Amino acid sequence: MTATPSPASPTADLLARLADLLGPSGILTETSDVAPYCTDWRSLYHGRAAAVLRPASTAELAQAVSLCAAAGVAMVPQGGNTSMVGGATPDESGRDIVVCLSRMNRVRRIDPLDHTMDIEAGVTLKAAQDAAREAGLMLPLSISSEGSAQIGGVLATNAGGNNTVRYGNARELVLGLEVVLPDGSVFNGLRRLRKDNTGYALRQLFVGSEGTLGFITSAILQLQPQPRAVEAALCAVAGAGAALALFSAFRAQDPALIQAFEYMSGAGMDLVTRLVPGTSLPLAEPAPAYVLVELATPRRNAGLRTVLEDVLAGMFEAGTVSDAVIAESEGQRLALWKLREEHAEAQRRAGASVKNDVSVPVSRVPELIDRASAACAALIPGIRPVPFGHIGDGNIHFNLVQPEGMDPAAFLAQDHRIMDTVAAIVRDLDGSFSAEHGVGRLKPYMMPDWRGGAELATMRRIKDAIDPHGLMNPGTLFPPAG
Repeated sequence: MTATPSPASPTADLLARLADLLGPSGILTETSDVAPYCTDWRSLYHGRAAAVLRPASTAELAQAVSLCAAAGVAMVPQGGNTSMVGGATPDESGRDIVVCLSRMNRVRRIDPLDHTMDIEAGVTLKAAQDAAREAGLMLPLSISSEGSAQIGGVLATNAGGNNTVRYGNARELVLGLEVVLPDGSVFNGLRRLRKDNTGYALRQLFVGSEGTLGFITSAILQLQPQPRAVEAALCAVAGAGAALALFSAFRAQDPALIQAFEYMSGAGMDLVTRLVPGTSLPLAEPAPAYVLVELATPRRNAGLRTVLEDVLAGMFEAGTVSDAVIAESEGQRLALWKLREEHAEAQRRAGASVKNDVSVPVSRVPELIDRASAACAALIPGIRPVPFGHIGDGNIHFNLVQPEGMDPAAFLAQDHRIMDTVAAIVRDLDGSFSAEHGVGRLKPYMMPDWRGGAELATMRRIKDAIDPHGLMNPGTLFPPAG
């Protein structure tokens, strides 16, 4: 394998040509303007960048990429900057140029017959959801950061989220893509076809590639009918085993009704209700664990409330559920979801935390939580495991908060030991160390062990073929050669 040369530093001439191309609104070069783009959401990574490009169209971006490629300058894509793994942060060299597509923020078209949306990369996920809703349809992808996460980043990381159990990850929603490639050429695959068997499905190369193969500029997404009925309940259970028994009961009743099925530990819920204003536990007593289940259907008169009550009644009788509350209004439903969505914020307020976005077969989630909790407690006495997440599809955010009173820096200095401890158990359970957040700059060191041999070599060959000079988001996804 030929070593990739190091990216070059942008020259004054390159920056001047980019400024002429993009105009005063399209480039930031002052240190104070660039600085907000150089730190990730978790403040784990602090880099530097020579400039931030803000193109207003695919044509502008293509020309800008062509200029940077000719100069050998590396480019880092950044959407809403909500990455949990540092995948949108420039390195410390100051040579990178950050590319932000927030000005490309149009919903171009919604086709109510095709159930498709033609959308630019800079549209936030929440804005896309709202546009679909106004058209009487639904964009089912839903994540905690949807108010700031942008479609380009959502697709580049193959985001999952709360509704994956029913609708799949972002990948399953993508019919077509437009992508600016590393040399500035444009791949135009904006097709609305459900069936198109003409060679390789190139769009799928870019979904989940974390910006290492090109910059997604727009997409054709599949939409769903808007639900006419939604029912949500928060249930108290003894642990992940009981949560899975409850999931099985709902799935046996009608799997097509399950829109979301989320697990929360008692420790995590305690942090939320203590540290996040406007939250409270709507149950009589705290429990070891909780499930938030949401059922939805576009059918009229589907009797959704009856289904929910019948399943819960059976689980009460079996002792699987000890308490539950059903939302009686949209406001109450949103209050239940706030308890789930504020887990990351509550952990941030509780101190330093190490996040493990992992997945295992659904049946092995209880074993993952039990074994990883015990292993991390043995590693660092007093550590606080706060697992939560999408138990219906096997994706658990096995996060760990520092022991009370411990120095945050000292705790974070052990992040690789903690992640490796959890990862060893995940691997033993036939799981993945990266379920939906991506690899980013945080976890490339794991790739050789987990995706080594022919698999990683094939990934590298694809990367080398499309981006031979290594200018697209360097340091992300791939470990250093050798």
